[in-house]
Amino acid sequence: MEFISPTVVIILGCVALLLFLQWKNLRGPPCIGGWIPWIGAGFEFGKTPLQFIEKARIKYGPIFTIVAVGTRMTFVTEEEGINVFLKSKEVNFELAVQTPVYRTASIPKNIFLKLHEKLYIMVKGKMGTFNLYQFTGQLTEELHEQLENLGPHGTMDLNNLVRHLLYPVTVNVLFKKGLFPTNERKIREFHQHFQAYDEGFEYGSQLPECLLRNWSKSKKWLLALFEKNIPDIKTCKSAKDNSPTVMQALLDLLEMETNEQKSPNYGLLLLWASLSNAVPVAFWTFAFVLSHPNIHRAIMEAISSVFGTAGKDKIKVSEDDLKKLPLIKWCILETIRLRAPGVITRKVLKPVKILNYTVPSGDLLMLSPFWLHRNPKYFPEPDLFKPERWKKANLEKHAFLDCFMAFGSGKYQCPGRWLALLEIQIFIILILYYYDCSLLDPLPRQSSLHLVGVQQPEGQCRIQFKQRK
Repeated sequence: MEFISPTVVIILGCVALLLFLQWKNLRGPPCIGGWIPWIGAGFEFGKTPLQFIEKARIKYGPIFTIVAVGTRMTFVTEEEGINVFLKSKEVNFELAVQTPVYRTASIPKNIFLKLHEKLYIMVKGKMGTFNLYQFTGQLTEELHEQLENLGPHGTMDLNNLVRHLLYPVTVNVLFKKGLFPTNERKIREFHQHFQAYDEGFEYGSQLPECLLRNWSKSKKWLLALFEKNIPDIKTCKSAKDNSPTVMQALLDLLEMETNEQKSPNYGLLLLWASLSNAVPVAFWTFAFVLSHPNIHRAIMEAISSVFGTAGKDKIKVSEDDLKKLPLIKWCILETIRLRAPGVITRKVLKPVKILNYTVPSGDLLMLSPFWLHRNPKYFPEPDLFKPERWKKANLEKHAFLDCFMAFGSGKYQCPGRWLALLEIQIFIILILYYYDCSLLDPLPRQSSLHLVGVQQPEGQCRIQFKQRK
């Protein structure tokens, strides 16, 4: 019997060690699949995504991969991996969202990739902090009009109340004064189709349209609405300063950059982006304030100190007024912290290392603001509504608290974040100034059905309102 020479043993040992080290270096995060190829964990994950993620965090730790409907999604639910997600050149925002944009707004990938950065810069500039003063008066006037239509008293579901006030305000300010319908039947039709589109948006971003008949019908109705109104939107100018609306500026850029007729599609995308998160944030903020008597009382005292006896006069809201009412802004930001999106997404272009794991190219890297905002290291007593924690943020310089990721971060933060905060501040001020409000139902639970966008309420929450005299 021949013995293997020591040289061969050493070579084989080195090869084995090299292979072992390579395997260890390329070891991916724990992977949750399923017994059906392609579908993977899609059925279970799709039922209640937030609950599924919570169970996965407990079982596998803060980083794990879910395979669902042919897609690999690697979740980063705590601070590990934030720097990779936000700063690595090997992860990309545009490639992560191009397919959902095509499915939900029918904007082809080549047009989206060509125009996205230019459109982002334009929208960011129009809605940036330096231009907010242009919107303050408009928002106040529009909200006054809607509150006049509300009547002297009533009872209704708070979510419906917020929609009836903010849908027309947002549409008339961002697109064109008078674009939102005033006929009751047409108003109901708009509400019906936008809510169906919004509620099915996440499914529409992942599944073929032919499987979502009602959602597809509402998408086509909204596209037809813009198709019909684009000519009027283009030609209508502000009666006050002749400045273009955000949609008009967007149309000008589209006309310069492409011959493709995709104006209605970008109109639909702007509509969804401006309403889908602002409305639930306004709902939750108002519900939190009304369900915390001390906070409600403090806000009322502050409003009276700035504007005089509540309900007495028709008031105008200025930037200086808003600076004197910081508690309202704190309440909005604390609401966003607690009801933040389940995920924001990037596409992995080349393998990236997070902790001891290597996330392969092709994965969607999913950072979870919802769970990051529940890290007690950054947010003590994370499940409590504590707006006073925002005293520590340097909001005068537009800086949020550490680890606050609801608007994203880095190159492509939400460009409309400052306008949304402004709109909700003015909404809270005006409705509390003119109406005595109280909740008739306990604060509802948040729905666990969606990962995209602010969490929606589960069940109704009725409000009683009565005009102050």
